[in-house]
Order: sequence, then C-alpha cells, then structure tokens
Amino acid sequence: MAEDLLLLLFQPESGTIAGENTLFYTLAGAVLSDLALAGQVASDGAHASAVRAEALGEVPPSDEIHRSAWTYVAKKPRSVQTVLAAIGPQLRAPLLDRLIARGDVERVRKKAFGLFNTTALVEGATGRRARLLESVRAVLVDGAEPTARIGALAALLSASGTLPQFDPQIPWTNPVITRAKQLEQGHWGAGAAAEAVTRTVTAVIANNIIVATTAQPPSQ
Repeated sequence: MAEDLLLLLFQPESGTIAGENTLFYTLAGAVLSDLALAGQVASDGAHASAVRAEALGEVPPSDEIHRSAWTYVAKKPRSVQTVLAAIGPQLRAPLLDRLIARGDVERVRKKAFGLFNTTALVEGATGRRARLLESVRAVLVDGAEPTARIGALAALLSASGTLPQFDPQIPWTNPVITRAKQLEQGHWGAGAAAEAVTRTVTAVIANNIIVATTAQPPSQ
C-alpha cells in the first residue's frame, strides 16, 4: 500500500511528489494500514494521541519494509504518533526504488540550463498510477464503495492534505471533501464491515497524520 500511495502522490506534470514536507508520516501510515489489513497490527482501543499500535502474531512479515515496522512495534506497544515518526523517515528511498524497478516511475537523465547533468522522475508506461487514481476517484466522486486497500489509500491521501493537488482529476468540491472526511473516520460503507480492524487502525493513523502535519511549519 505504501508503494501505491507514493505512486499516487507522484505528480507526472512536475516530476515531484506531493506533500514532501510530511511525506514520511503518510508513508508510515500506509505501512501500518497494510499491516492492519494483513492482521499483523491492531490498535489498543484508546482515543486520539493515546492510541497505541500493537503487533499481532509471532511470525514477522516476509516483506522487508513491513518486517522492519512490525519488529519495531513488536518490541512493545507504542503510540501511533511515535511509530509514525520512527519508521517513516527511512521509507521514501526504498519505496521509490521499488516503483522504479517495477516500471511505474522512471528516472531519466537531463541537462539543467543546458550545462549540468541531472536526473528527473517521469511516469512509467505501466498505467498503474492512472488505474489507482481512477479507483480513488470512483470512491470520492462517484460514491463507489471502496475495497479495504482503496479506502485506506483515499483516507491517507485526505489526511495528508494533498487531495487539492489532484484537482481536476478528483474535483475539490464539498461532496468530495465530505466523503474524504468520512473515510478518514472509518466510515467506508456496510460492505467493508469485514475489514473493521483496518478501518479502525486507518482512522487512528489518519487522525495522527492530521495532527502531525498541522503542527509542521509551512514550507518556505
């Protein structure tokens, strides 16, 4: 899920990634949501900043990024805010490498000012970003009921504060804002009831991302 979130945040027109200032919180939230979806992390049922993340099971995940996050939480239950701050800063580079290896994003060489060699990120030819964006749009704009993964992705995008940058593909309208806030709070629809743990954990994560990103100084 963190790879898909980073791919969505990648802006092909500019070659930049939306929300860079607080990206590590958002990516860490996606990792925790993925662990919740896999039944390997849950929350302890407290509220707001007091909620702790708890590791479930005794077998670490096979994925290296998930395993590192799970191992950190498995040492002892920790506040979600603490977990986000601890695991997030190391995520951008390996996740971007995975997107490049998969062909979703390409790193190309260019000349700056016609003189200096530099590199830039461009969208790959897989079409995966467009498909993900269409799935999120269907939920936010058309009212489709999300799968657990798409519900979590949409909730995390909303919590990160980057949704306005997806206009006009996802129009920044009052109905979209309302639906996005519902997803942040875990209201995904009746069909998603089986993913209650994922909805709960994602709602907790979204709240903590909002708190963390709001506290950040504005970019210069």
